[in-house]
Amino acid sequence: MEIRKVVLIHPGREGRIWGRATGAPYTLMRLASLVPDGILVEIWDENLEPLEGKLRQLGPHDLVGITSKTLAVEPAERFARIAREVGVQTVVVGGAHATLMPEDVARWADVVVTGEAYYTWPQIIQDFIDDDLQPHYHDSEWADLTGVAPITDRVITMVNENRKYWTPMMEITRGCPRNCTFCTAIRVSGQRMRLRPVEEVVDEIQRRGIKRFFLTDDNFGLAFRTNPEYIESLFKALEPLPLHGWTAQAEMLVSTHPDLLDLARRAHFDKFFIGFESVNPANRRELGGKSKGLVAQYKEAIKTIHAHGIGVVGLFVFGFDHDTPQTLIDSWEFVRESELDSVSMTVLTPYPGTPFRAQLVAEDRLMEKPWRYYDTAHVTFYPKLMTVEELERSYDWFCRHVYSPLSVGRRGWRTLRRHPVSRMPRKVFGTFSTDYGYWRTFNWRHIDGSRLLNAWGTTG
Repeated sequence: MEIRKVVLIHPGREGRIWGRATGAPYTLMRLASLVPDGILVEIWDENLEPLEGKLRQLGPHDLVGITSKTLAVEPAERFARIAREVGVQTVVVGGAHATLMPEDVARWADVVVTGEAYYTWPQIIQDFIDDDLQPHYHDSEWADLTGVAPITDRVITMVNENRKYWTPMMEITRGCPRNCTFCTAIRVSGQRMRLRPVEEVVDEIQRRGIKRFFLTDDNFGLAFRTNPEYIESLFKALEPLPLHGWTAQAEMLVSTHPDLLDLARRAHFDKFFIGFESVNPANRRELGGKSKGLVAQYKEAIKTIHAHGIGVVGLFVFGFDHDTPQTLIDSWEFVRESELDSVSMTVLTPYPGTPFRAQLVAEDRLMEKPWRYYDTAHVTFYPKLMTVEELERSYDWFCRHVYSPLSVGRRGWRTLRRHPVSRMPRKVFGTFSTDYGYWRTFNWRHIDGSRLLNAWGTTG
């Protein structure tokens, strides 16, 4: 069958903030780059514009692909339904939710893609042309990241991320050897840490013309221990680039590598998003070995990283089986004393495919909630040592304290003071935008079900 064009769709509920969307659809940029040059390809991002009208202009010769994480699977289903109504014959759905729960997506998608899709996506395009599509495609092996799906100049021009998005995304490593009971990372990206060639990373940054970026890597900081030579060569290669700053997810072991921290600062690295997860040491079994709930160790790690001129964003999760409302009181005390630059407190969420969800199912503690509530701001299970209402009240109490204008202002000013006066203007955005983004995530808790549907552009 002849392809008129390929349309790749990114469901989004955040919309624009001061004229731009928050983060560019990086995965779709790479998949779009795998579409042969002779075939028209477009990326549609719901955060930039409503998509229903555009969907109604499609037809049988258009191949539609949708990526979806769990909280976005309902609008993804709606987009698929609209596409079929106007004559689109094939809607391909991949992403984290399809990989974790393919049977759920198979109810309404024509083709389900599980795994990373770097090998299967080109095959799907060819099979569409040959009228030989299969209902399920699976990447059976974790791809070596060398030469995989480099972003083409055609896609860079089309997305125009420096004008349309606040934060470009980037990938340097993939996979995480940890096995936190609540995390989907190893189920989506594997337990083996994989590394992109340094020269490919530099080439992509230069061709995209980006000055700042956030790494999508599951646990970039773990490579400080597993692949220190690679990290050293990466930092040295990034040092000459005219970057304003970049950030990555990590764990506190990065504080034990002072030489690499010095190189990171010279490579324009701005701050680590560190998964401390909990200040309750009774939860250490659930944390996969990266944290033990020991506040004294957390404080020492933060102090050490700050001493090297790098910021620390503390990531925490509330709702483990040993948590009580006192856990959040202790968390607030830790935040006040630790001089963290920004803070994320999320509600523990039982994502498909995780041991935590399996435990809840076995114990009959899983609430029947639509997928849109799986946004780390809503409670979707019955806690063990408190009621649902106590968990919600405690979470609200903490977030209202930590994201109050006074708290955000104090943290931001403290962070700015660590930079030379000449660098302060370019650091203002990153200093305050992180807390603002986490405040917006928390705020979704106070949107009721009907308004959540409307936020996705959905009706009833």
